[in-house]
Amino acid sequence: MAGQLVDQVVFITGGARGQGRAHAEAVAEQGAHVVLFDRCSDSPATSYGLASRSDLEHTAKLVQAQGREALTLVGDVRDPEDVDRAVAAALDRFGRIDVLLANAGIYGGGAMHEVDRSVWDEVIDVNLGGVFQALRAVTPHMVERGYGRIVATASMLGRSAISDAVPYVASKWGVVGLIKAAALDLAPFGITVNAVAPGNIATPMVQNDAMYRLFRPDLDSPAWGDVESLFQQFHVQPVALLDPVEISSAVLFLIGPGSQHITGSVIDVNAGASAKFTA
Repeated sequence: MAGQLVDQVVFITGGARGQGRAHAEAVAEQGAHVVLFDRCSDSPATSYGLASRSDLEHTAKLVQAQGREALTLVGDVRDPEDVDRAVAAALDRFGRIDVLLANAGIYGGGAMHEVDRSVWDEVIDVNLGGVFQALRAVTPHMVERGYGRIVATASMLGRSAISDAVPYVASKWGVVGLIKAAALDLAPFGITVNAVAPGNIATPMVQNDAMYRLFRPDLDSPAWGDVESLFQQFHVQPVALLDPVEISSAVLFLIGPGSQHITGSVIDVNAGASAKFTA
């Protein structure tokens, strides 16, 4: 539906690249102004590089190319003061926040008997704690206005599990529980709270050398062609990766005018992986 978000303000955590960038472009195309919040620094808990300030500025230019305003803010979703300052800056600039896309996330793994505690702490703090911090900062404003749309990024691993990924799996299951509890609390105030649960998405979180080595430890320098078939096994449909815009389409549905009575739900976008989950 063209123009379904005209002059709305969408706040995106992890907005510099990947799914955050795709969401930013998608909402700008629908007429929204965008607040892009990202830490723009690497993490010792991950074996791949995170987004940079140049990534953040590039995403802002993509939003501006749609004729919409973009506010870029650097901060850490783990830090409540950073998040509060970012929300205050967004309100100062635009006067309101209509939509929160709590998208910031990192991948850090490890088996239960050997996972590094520092990896556990950071993955939980970013993927679950960061969603909480964002919701906690934005929802008082939404409650006061009597309107809000919130979508958090979970994962197909927030509905199932794999080995050697305890921190990530636990964090994403936590996101599902968080959005359901928040949906109950916020329903009386005209605020919907939902999640998307992507499968394998073509972003730097998935497409990096460290991830390839995790899947093919028998090879010194595995490339995408060495792991593609293994990624495809996660899905039911014969595709290894989905495009980030496919997740953005689900997000647009959840924040659009036709979904006012959908809350506490998880939309699976995972090439059929959810067909293997229990009801």
